[in-house]
Amino acid sequence: MGLKQNLHNLKEKYKGTKMAPAFNAIHTFLYLPNEITHNGTHIKAADDLKRTMNIVIMALVPCLIFGMFNAGYQHNAAINGFTEGMSFFSGNFWNLDNLLIGAAKILPLVIVSYGVGLIVEFIFAVIKGHEVEEGYLVTGMLVPLIVPIDLPLWMLAVAVIFGVVIGKEVFGGTGMNILNPALTIRAFLFFAYPTWMSGDKVWVADARELTGTADAISGETMLGSLAQNAQSSFSNWDMFFGFIPGSVGETSTLLILLGALFLIFTKIGSWRIMLSAVIGALVMGFVFNQVVEMGWIGETSKFYGLMSLDFWKHLLIGGFAFGAVYMATDPVTASQTNKGKWIYGFLIGFISIMIRVFNPAYPEGVMLAILLMNVFAPTIDHYVVQGNVKKRLKRAKVKTA
Repeated sequence: MGLKQNLHNLKEKYKGTKMAPAFNAIHTFLYLPNEITHNGTHIKAADDLKRTMNIVIMALVPCLIFGMFNAGYQHNAAINGFTEGMSFFSGNFWNLDNLLIGAAKILPLVIVSYGVGLIVEFIFAVIKGHEVEEGYLVTGMLVPLIVPIDLPLWMLAVAVIFGVVIGKEVFGGTGMNILNPALTIRAFLFFAYPTWMSGDKVWVADARELTGTADAISGETMLGSLAQNAQSSFSNWDMFFGFIPGSVGETSTLLILLGALFLIFTKIGSWRIMLSAVIGALVMGFVFNQVVEMGWIGETSKFYGLMSLDFWKHLLIGGFAFGAVYMATDPVTASQTNKGKWIYGFLIGFISIMIRVFNPAYPEGVMLAILLMNVFAPTIDHYVVQGNVKKRLKRAKVKTA
C-alpha cells in the first residue's frame, strides 16, 4: 500500500504538468488505471491495451528462455561437437551452463531494447502531452528475438531509436503506424549494417579461453548452408524442436506453434493470417520443388540448395514461423477484413519463400515480405470492402427490379 500511495501522491503532485504522463505510466503499469467512464458505454470488457500486450509477451517468454538455452548449446556444440539423438527433454540441452552462457549474451539485448525504446516513448509523451503508450511492451521483447545474438549493443540502440521515432511516432504513435515497429528496427539494421545482419554465422563465446586457439568460432546457420548448396546435418526433429543455430526466438517451431495456439485461444492473433501464410509458403516451396524435378534448375545453380529443399521444411527453418505468428498478425499493420487477412497472409508466405530462394546473400525473406504487405494491407482491405459494396448494390437492384 505504501508504494501505491506514494505513486498516487506523485501523480497528484505532477498532475497537469509536463511530467504527468511519465508518472501516470509508472502508476498504471503497476496498478489498474483509476479513471472510469462517465457516460454510457456500448461494450464492457476487462481487456485493455496493456493486458493485450502482456498476453503477447507471455506467448514470447518460452521462446526467449529456449533461445538462451539454445545459444549456450550452440556454443558448446560448436566446440565439443553436437550430441546425436537429442530430444526436447535431453539433459544435454537443459543445463545451467547453457542457460548462463545464453543469458549473458541475450539479456543485455533485452535491457537495451526496453531501456532505449521506453526512454524514447517517455520523451515523446512528455513533449506531446499524451499518456505513455503501451505499444512498445511487445516491440521491446520482439526485437532481441529477431536480431543476431552478437549484434553490438550500440547498433541495437541506434536502430531502436530509428524504429520508434520513424516507424511509429511520426505517424502518431501506437495504432497509427503503417509498418511493424520491430521489423522496421530490423530493416534499419539490415540496410545500415548488412555485414552484421547476414544471419549466416553461429556465435560462440570466449572461444580462446575454452580452446586456447581463437577468439571466436563461426559456422554457417541452416539457411546459410542451404543457400550455399551444402547439405544440412540436422534432422527434422532437430529443426522442429529448435536445436539449430539462428536468431534467438526463431529456432523452435514447437514453441512457436504453442505460442500460436495461445494467441488464437486468447483471440489476440488471427488464425486466418497464420494459416494462409503457411499455405502461401507451402505453395511457393512446392512450385520450386517442381521446377527442380523438371530439370529446369541444375545442381550447379546457386539457387539449387533452397529450391530442392522439401517444401514443408521451409516451415521449420529460418524466421518464417516466428514472423507468421508474432509479426504478420500485428493487429495495427495487418489487414482488418476477413477476406483481406486470407490474401494478406497468403502473399506473405508466398513472397517469403520467393525472397529466401532468390537471395542467397541474405537467405531470409519473411521480414521484407511482411513489411511489403504492411504497405499493401490498406489497399487489400479497400478492394475487399468495395467488392462487398458492389455485391450488395447488385442484390439491391435485383430486389427492386
